[in-house]
Amino acid sequence: MARWLWLSALVLVIDQATKVAALLWLEPHVPLPVLAPVFNLTLLFNEGAAFSFLADAGGLQRWGLAAFALAMSAALGVWLVRLPRTERRLAVALALVIGGALGNLIDRVLYGHVVDFIQVYLPFIPLRLFNPWPAFNIADSAISIGVAFLLVTTLREGRPRP
Repeated sequence: MARWLWLSALVLVIDQATKVAALLWLEPHVPLPVLAPVFNLTLLFNEGAAFSFLADAGGLQRWGLAAFALAMSAALGVWLVRLPRTERRLAVALALVIGGALGNLIDRVLYGHVVDFIQVYLPFIPLRLFNPWPAFNIADSAISIGVAFLLVTTLREGRPRP
């Protein structure tokens, strides 16, 4: 099932290309409305994990989160290559998570933070709860979609089939 690593590579290339574009074309913390009022491009730098968790941990989080991403990518890679050929859905989920984790790992190693630039406002959440409103990137999206797909696939596979 190692053949599914092409999907990880695709996620990685798209993620890094869009981050370079964001770094070149966007000013930090200056929203560029795309579909006002729900979708902006806003360049932000996240030194922590999801929603800036651990962002103020004094710098050690850079290498701790990088080590965690590397270890998880390796573990998921081993899982992926050991899958039976019939487990295509699971392979897609794992490949998405691996590609996303490696994309954010590259940012942490190169810049000391993750480059985020996509902001999607949810109308039922007051803007005042976040300052600034969280942003994400292609890698984050791949990880989220991969984990959701992994959960759905695993839960679905666990049920007895008719």
